[in-house]
Amino acid sequence: METEDVTVREQLFHDRVRETIICVLLFICLYILSHFILTHFKKNAEFVTDDIEDATVNKIALWLCTFTLSVAVCAVLLLPISILSNEVLLTFPHSYYMQWLNGSLIRGLWNLVFLFSNLSLVFLMPFAYFFTESEGFAGSKKGIMARVYETAVMLLLLSLLVLGIVWVASALIHHNTARESLYDLWEYYLPHLYSGISLFGVLLLLLCTPFGLSRMFSVTGSLLVKPRLLENLEETMNCTAFEEASLSRKLKTIKNYSCFILVSSVIELRKKASPWQRNLGYPVAMLLLLALTAVSVLMVCFHVLELLFDESAMPRGMEDPHLGLASFSMFGSLGAAVQVVIILYLMVSSVVGFYSSPLFTGLLPRAQDTTLTQIIGNCVSLLILSSALPVFSRTLGITRFDLLGDFGRYNWLGSFHLVFLYNMLFAGLTSACLINTVTWALQRELIRAFVFVVGLWVRCSPHRPCFSMGRSLSSDRKSTILSGK
Repeated sequence: METEDVTVREQLFHDRVRETIICVLLFICLYILSHFILTHFKKNAEFVTDDIEDATVNKIALWLCTFTLSVAVCAVLLLPISILSNEVLLTFPHSYYMQWLNGSLIRGLWNLVFLFSNLSLVFLMPFAYFFTESEGFAGSKKGIMARVYETAVMLLLLSLLVLGIVWVASALIHHNTARESLYDLWEYYLPHLYSGISLFGVLLLLLCTPFGLSRMFSVTGSLLVKPRLLENLEETMNCTAFEEASLSRKLKTIKNYSCFILVSSVIELRKKASPWQRNLGYPVAMLLLLALTAVSVLMVCFHVLELLFDESAMPRGMEDPHLGLASFSMFGSLGAAVQVVIILYLMVSSVVGFYSSPLFTGLLPRAQDTTLTQIIGNCVSLLILSSALPVFSRTLGITRFDLLGDFGRYNWLGSFHLVFLYNMLFAGLTSACLINTVTWALQRELIRAFVFVVGLWVRCSPHRPCFSMGRSLSSDRKSTILSGK
């Protein structure tokens, strides 16, 4: 009997050590990735200064931002890792090499992400901001520790202010409970604070994601080479070269010359692209984005019907994920893969919509030109969006994987009216943005085609000679342009 107890304890110990090693390795990889991302965007002048104290403070703040960004990336990967782990265990139920992938590991990841995300939002990021802005108390000795003391005092005052606001809000909503629980900080006020932060993140996703889904078409189109019907690139290049040479001789306005340089670079990019990229890449990408958006809206509409007839469709929390028993999609592994793709697609769309909105355009990071204050703001924003992504996906019915740990203990998740209204708003806003985007894009293409046909008809009229389909220049026109007349 004692031998069996020792064996069980040893097994539990080895399992815990294995899970700790896996979590540490995952976090190290994400931390290195986040470090490279922030290094690419940070403003080097703030870290290479004559004042060693300021440089040290900025480096410490950058380390905290790197930690926060790695937690945000891990929060984005929570649901995809959980869904794919379940499908892997279903495919290889008795594999020796898959024993490390279990429910205890997944539950531990969810708990760690919840802990570190709230730690970063409540403590680390405010500390990083106040630390960079602090100079030490008046009359005290200057140095790093003086800044630490001032930052600690500011953080304490901010914590008291936030807890006071939460207490007043609780007193207005639940008068008796709030008064009795004045000293019950850990069990009552902190969960309310986390629930409020989560609700704010989910509402922010509700506003940013539909707008981002519509913006994804224009953003993707700017990164790809658009096909041009009946275009002769050689003649277009020649025309642009002659016009650029004429304008460079005149040099009337630098603005117009810069525009021609931009046009010539775009045409050069089109020339370097292969025929497959010029003619097939853009339509395939647009169709793929349209399909992902349509599938997302259909899944949300189906979830609305489920909410009306099935009580289990409500988002809820669970303690044990029970991986490897059944698929979380009615279409099996293929449906699970589609869920993962849509979850990541919605996250990318929400980030695009966030940075495209007028309120947050100033936070858009620029390579080697992003100040430390902007980096802190970006890390906080991305952490709020990413930590709300699991709740957002489960509330919309993108996946049936229930929320683990403290993610499923938010107070507002049990409100049917709130969840139903949230689904309806998302489906309506996404459909409206999509219809508006497709309508305007179709109008632009029709106008462009109409102008092209009219111009072709004018060129090929009986009173004028008919040139080729592309833009062409006669020898007289070339000489006129080169002479600058």
